[in-house]
Parts: sequence; structure tokens; C-alpha cells
Amino acid sequence: MIKVRDIHKKYNMGEGGYNIIAALDNVNLDIGGGEFVSITGASGSGKTTLMNILGCLDSPSEGSYILDGEDVSRMSRRRLAKVRNLKIGFIFQGFNLIPTLTARENVLLPLLYRKTPARSREQLADEALEIVGLSARANHRPSQLSGGQQQRVAIARAIAAKPPLILADEPCGSLDSRTGADIMQTLRDLNKAGRTVVLITHDEKAARLADKVIRISDGKIV
Repeated sequence: MIKVRDIHKKYNMGEGGYNIIAALDNVNLDIGGGEFVSITGASGSGKTTLMNILGCLDSPSEGSYILDGEDVSRMSRRRLAKVRNLKIGFIFQGFNLIPTLTARENVLLPLLYRKTPARSREQLADEALEIVGLSARANHRPSQLSGGQQQRVAIARAIAAKPPLILADEPCGSLDSRTGADIMQTLRDLNKAGRTVVLITHDEKAARLADKVIRISDGKIV
């Protein structure tokens, strides 16, 4: 699913190009289809930069990134956006739900942007809400849902289009420990159903729930 080779990411932090910061330094990484992998490290370690590249939100300065058989390292922003839309479901710490829409409408929205036919997108949204156990709350707005329920809506939104890769960035960071454990179990269930899941987290306990833990420090995989 993911093949990263000799990736570097550099930022120019000063005028004249003299203060160059290496956020990633010669990163090599393989993640197979159907794996559940966590990427962990301290703040400033480079894990967020790596996540942005894996999620096609940014491009490497050097090296190559093959996602699901396609080289995305040097794609234009427009092409990267299309790849993101088709192949990656994002789950963030902030639920990023639209407060004026119901749970079902929030899940439907990205399917609408993908121009999924109306009947299909309604079926996909309902299936996704059922998978996360929120069918009975489909017509509730975010303010009527608990934090854990809102995160489940966000997960439903991420999986509705059935992307092959789920990228979860600190999905339990704003939840209490019990609710966070429930969300982690949902991610494991999605993985058991065949989804490739990459979890970005600084939480060691959450990281260890994955099948493989990748630790990053000072821009390098250690």
C-alpha cells in the first residue's frame, strides 16, 4: 500500500536560504495492504511532517512515495487532491463536523463532492453510520452528540467512500480514556474488515494497539 524511499523534507526557515531545517532525513518505510501501523514520536520529531506526506497533503523535497502502486511524490496539487479524495480517509483529533448539519449530512458531504450518485451516496452514508454504531443518531446534529459520538461520525465520514487507506491523526486526543479505547477498538475492527490503518500518535498505549509500531525521532525512523 505504502512504499517510501529515501524521503527528505527540508524547510527554509530564514531569509536568503541559509537556515534550512531538515524535518525528515532519509526516511524509508513500507506498509502493506491490510496492516494496522502506528507512527509515534515526541513533539517535533517529524511525525506530523511524515503524516502530511503520507496523506498527500505535502510533497517530499527528495525521494519517492508510492501509494497503492502510484508515484505521488511529484504530482501537482490538483492531482494530489484527487488521489486524497479517492484513496485516503482522514480522521483528526478535532472532529471537524459542520455544526448545522446532521450526522448523516456530515457523512454525505464528501460523497457529494466526489459526485457519487445520489442513491449510492445515501446507501454508503447509512452503511458507514451503521458500522460505527450510530444509525439511531443519524439525524442528530453535533451539539446533540457526545465527544465520542462525534468522533464516530468523523470515522463514518472517513470510511463512507471505502478508501483503501485510513489515516488517523491523534483520533483520541480530545477524548476521555474510556471513549478513546472505544474509538481505538473501532479502528481495529475496521482493520480486521480489510482497511489499511495508519495511526499517528504520541500516546504509547494507543501506539501499542497497532500490529507494528514505527518510532520517529529527529526526522529519522529509529
